[in-house]
Amino acid sequence: MRILSVVGARPQFVKLAPIASAMKGKVEHLIAHTGQHYDELMSDVFFQDLGIPEPDFNLGVGSGPHGRQTGAMLAGLEEVFEEARPDWVLVYGDTNSTLAAAVAAVKMHIPVAHLEAGLRSFNRRMPEEHNRVLTDHASDLLLAPTEVAMKHLASEGLTDRSVLVGDVMTDVLYLTRDAVSERQEPLPQGFDAGAYYVSTIHRPDNTDDAGRLAQIIGQLAELDKPVLLLAHPRLRSLADQHGIALDSGALTAIDPLAYPQLVNAVQGSAGVVTDSGGLQKEAFLLRVPCTTVRPETEWVETVELGWNVLVSENLNQLATAVTRSAPAPTDAAPYGTGRAAQQVVTALLNGLGRS
Repeated sequence: MRILSVVGARPQFVKLAPIASAMKGKVEHLIAHTGQHYDELMSDVFFQDLGIPEPDFNLGVGSGPHGRQTGAMLAGLEEVFEEARPDWVLVYGDTNSTLAAAVAAVKMHIPVAHLEAGLRSFNRRMPEEHNRVLTDHASDLLLAPTEVAMKHLASEGLTDRSVLVGDVMTDVLYLTRDAVSERQEPLPQGFDAGAYYVSTIHRPDNTDDAGRLAQIIGQLAELDKPVLLLAHPRLRSLADQHGIALDSGALTAIDPLAYPQLVNAVQGSAGVVTDSGGLQKEAFLLRVPCTTVRPETEWVETVELGWNVLVSENLNQLATAVTRSAPAPTDAAPYGTGRAAQQVVTALLNGLGRS
């Protein structure tokens, strides 16, 4: 069996790592990289640090408006699929790369499997939500990470195509956590264990409006501990346009960290402040309190268990949320125990969900 994974953005490279490992010796696995994240730190370093094989195809699409970027991926992936002739196209998460690959494969009558199926924020302002819903309804096999995701798929009439596999991010996070602990990875220079926060802010709803971004940055700058702000290139560009200083008060802005260093920094922190989907869950798995600057989350279990608090409308509550008391300890494992990648490979080999 030949399986072609299509990835293009930083979170997808992390998800790809355990899948690529689980497929060794069982199937022929090819990788197509759309180039949605195209600089070295956002792409090449991830493949190196996570031991992912070099992509067999690289489109080098780069950034751009959603329609133009997705269209370029569609055209490029059609050629890739014609050459590779896979038995399955495996798509990951909720990016434009995911949607483009699903549409291209469906048009060519190639079965599609969607990893991380069934997640819903129910916020149609988010392009990620459009990508999730459209990809789920186009796919032949829906690989759900949680029971909540399975319920969402059932409510949309997709039960027959759905399989609960667990979350591959749990697999790779646990492996990475153990590796950085074993080699005693140092924390970022100038930061002491338990005495700082880690923050990422990048979503358009938080960055495109100058007033809202200034308020978020202002709240972070006034926190009671130093804040390590991992500044995506898009955030730096918009902050410059808006005249907002990212290095002020408690804030120290640095470039995004490679994944092992990110896990290490979060694990050593007093808390996380983010609008990222993946980082909310990673904070929970590392049992680090998280404050999410969004009105909703796909990872509702993190909120229900008390490890994540949402702040959106009243940003003046951000500091209070970040400095809240630690949540009650929990042994809950809503995202699996670290064997999701094996379950994914089994589902693909069995042809589950294939129409």
